[in-house]
Amino acid sequence: MEHIKTKMKPAFAKLDGGLFSTAQKADVGDVAERMKSAGVALMSWADPFMPDPSIPQPVLDAAIKELQNGFPAHYTMPIGNPELKKLIAARIEKKYGFQLDPNRNIIINPGSDNGLIFAMMPWIEPGDEVMVHDPSYPSNFLNPELIGGATVRVPTYPEDGYHIRIQEYEKRVTSKTKMVLLTNPNNPTGTVYTRKELEELAAFCVEHDLICVCDQAFEDTVFPEHEMVCICQLPGMWERTVTVCSVSKGMGLSGFRVGWTYATDTIMDTYYGAAVNIQGATSTLAQLAVMPAFRDDSFIQDYMKKYDNRRKYAYKLFNNIPGVSMQMPESGFFVWIDISKLGDSSEITAYLAKEALVSLNDGKFYGDMGNGHLRLIAGCFWDDKDSFAAMDRMAAAFRKLAEKKGLA
Repeated sequence: MEHIKTKMKPAFAKLDGGLFSTAQKADVGDVAERMKSAGVALMSWADPFMPDPSIPQPVLDAAIKELQNGFPAHYTMPIGNPELKKLIAARIEKKYGFQLDPNRNIIINPGSDNGLIFAMMPWIEPGDEVMVHDPSYPSNFLNPELIGGATVRVPTYPEDGYHIRIQEYEKRVTSKTKMVLLTNPNNPTGTVYTRKELEELAAFCVEHDLICVCDQAFEDTVFPEHEMVCICQLPGMWERTVTVCSVSKGMGLSGFRVGWTYATDTIMDTYYGAAVNIQGATSTLAQLAVMPAFRDDSFIQDYMKKYDNRRKYAYKLFNNIPGVSMQMPESGFFVWIDISKLGDSSEITAYLAKEALVSLNDGKFYGDMGNGHLRLIAGCFWDDKDSFAAMDRMAAAFRKLAEKKGLA
């Protein structure tokens, strides 16, 4: 029956879910479970504090209370709980200073991964091109192809801190270009795009009449020395931007699977109309449970202290190893490590799983510019000591490899 896949769309037929091969990507098939059962620390899963308990008490209390009253057995409207949308609008106004109508500008998604592909679907027709900065979140490269478009990779460079060179976009724009897909802050590099470069990108979108879909899943993890700018606020962008967010990263509530998308009501009307067919209803329990996190998100500051400790520990540790280097992350709970002088990133990923009992992400999954890099989720584990111990094992394995290569 292998021929049956020839009837699939090519973009789907080429996908490997690990049933007939040994998949390597941490979020595909049973890779994570296999690693876990082998005693490997899963520092390849962008889930804060995994596997340790980390639900803020008000969220836990709300979940228990709502379960006990029995209502979560029932659906919420596919566009989302009205009270949650009000809380999101209030938080956006407080955080960024602009107002949204919760009944016209916001839709709740069952996680931002679903929200991202849903955000793109109304726009992309066969052959349409989507510009994606590289390196970037792996789904950003695949999603355009899954819905019939073509991905155009736009390189960013380590010497720029992976910030945007607008010339690279200008070089690649064509009559088929429909969309710019932006992840800000960027995953995997932790880059927070400056107001100036976003203004240049906004002007580019306006000049070429492009749609911008912006993934802001990591917006709550920006370190204080950097400014988080929403591209939708810039001149000419509100009417052409769709912004996708999540409770998974900054709030550390990945398992609740609650995201939200906001846009002008002209665009949102289409998402409201398609919601029941494309995404269905987000978990009633999850929406009710996360509301206290929007009423008081001060717990995020405690998380940020942990992330700050860990990025600084990693920076000092890995930059003192021959053949290994990293830049200081501007956001996030991950670090982007350059191991190109030590060898192939796929081989080193496998080496670390065996030698250091640590699972990392192969940089190749994050685009052409990811070759020779690894992504480490420093935000795993609740206790800093556990994260540091895993990094120490990595450092010992790196040093051993550097000696073999004659770099030490």
